[in-house]
Amino acid sequence: MERVILHVDMDAFFAAVEVMDNPTLKGKPVIVGGTSERGVVATCSYEARKFGVRSAMPTYIAKEKCPHGIFIHPKHYRYEEVSNEVFKILYSITKKIEPVSIDEAYLDITDLKESPEIIASKIKYKVKKSLGLTISIGISYNKFLAKLASDWNKPNGLKIISRDMVPKILFPLTLSKVHGLGQKSVKKLNNIGIFNVEQLYNLPKELFYEYFGKFGGEIYDRIRGEDNRQVVTFRERKSVGRETTLKRNTQDKEELKLYIKAFSSHIEEYLLDNNLSGKTLTLKLKTASFENHTKSKTLSKYISLKDEIYEEGCKIIEELELKEDIRLIGISITSLITNEIQQLTLF
Repeated sequence: MERVILHVDMDAFFAAVEVMDNPTLKGKPVIVGGTSERGVVATCSYEARKFGVRSAMPTYIAKEKCPHGIFIHPKHYRYEEVSNEVFKILYSITKKIEPVSIDEAYLDITDLKESPEIIASKIKYKVKKSLGLTISIGISYNKFLAKLASDWNKPNGLKIISRDMVPKILFPLTLSKVHGLGQKSVKKLNNIGIFNVEQLYNLPKELFYEYFGKFGGEIYDRIRGEDNRQVVTFRERKSVGRETTLKRNTQDKEELKLYIKAFSSHIEEYLLDNNLSGKTLTLKLKTASFENHTKSKTLSKYISLKDEIYEEGCKIIEELELKEDIRLIGISITSLITNEIQQLTLF
């Protein structure tokens, strides 16, 4: 039996939640992200996108493109609450779910009796009725094509890509639509006159390995409609962390420690809620010249409390020689285990 995969993707999720909570924002250019001049757009409503505003765009550029936009600082706790409600609906359909992010997931519905179209329509109806939000869904026989389909006619889209439609349906697509091709790879191909999937499709397989290394075979297969990745129903979280862009650049270590202190509280909250502890701390810094630096420290014991995280984070800061102003700081904890496992090890 051929697999049936759904890719579900909430439409402009953060902005949609803001509109849901404040209906007066409906139909207006809502832009969610860092509200300072140094901030970055997390997402925006489709009304804002008409002005050319996009995710990951610096806030000051978004303000230039959309001066009448309504800029809102993210409320992550609220987005997580709504995301949990969406996933409750998804899990009422099937347990074979692979969450990709707070607003995106793959579902394997191969074994369900109802048709894929009916199942997708049922999900869309339930999300709309219970939350007032729209969701776009792609249906296909593998993950790559299902994700492509969900993005085909957003917002509130529903698209099926069947085997007989491939590869011709892919030919007009730009290279950035191919999962696994990053900006550097796309630019590299553009430099030799390759701009769409059809042009890439006609290249010999040897060139795929030359341009993309060990992933060349996957890219070659993918644009031919082949993708054997399974829907992974359990994905172990490997790290917990927070980061932020500073309001002003600084080399003041005492000021940087204040950020570590705030991050430590957020990290502790997540670890305790999920009964986790971690052993390796990583400090991330981005300089004024946009150079990224990280420094990690593996501890002799597992920790989860904010005071411990703060103390160890401060030690890492003190060991650094800051030769340039810092514009971004973050800290994360890895080597995670559940606390039950830790106790079993001790006793």
